[in-house]
Amino acid sequence: MSAVAEPDFVRVCHLDELTTGEAAKAEVSGRVIAVVRTEDGTVHAIDDECTHGKVSLSEGEVEGCTIECWLHGSRFDLLSGRPTSLPATVPVRVHTVQVSADGDVLVALAD
Repeated sequence: MSAVAEPDFVRVCHLDELTTGEAAKAEVSGRVIAVVRTEDGTVHAIDDECTHGKVSLSEGEVEGCTIECWLHGSRFDLLSGRPTSLPATVPVRVHTVQVSADGDVLVALAD
C-alpha cells in the first residue's frame, strides 16, 4: 500500500487582504493564479490566464461563484474551472485553498 502525498500549501496572503467579490493576482511557485473571496466568504484559486484570450482573469468581474474574462466575456466557474459562457471552451485549472485559524490563505497547486 502506497502513501498518498499531502499537497504542499503555500501562504499567498491574509484573508483580510482579499476584497469580497473581487479577484487578486498571486504567484505560487512560478505560477500566476487568481484568488477570489466570494460573497459567501469562500476563497477560491484558479489559474489567472483565460483559456480563450490569454489575458488575466484577476482583472475580470466576479459574480456569485464565477469570474468573467474582461476581454471577450468568457465566464468560468470558480469551483470546477469550467467555462459557463462562450467563447472559452477549455476549463482553467482549479487549485486547493485552505484558510488557517489565524486567517492565512494557503494554496496548493493542482498538478
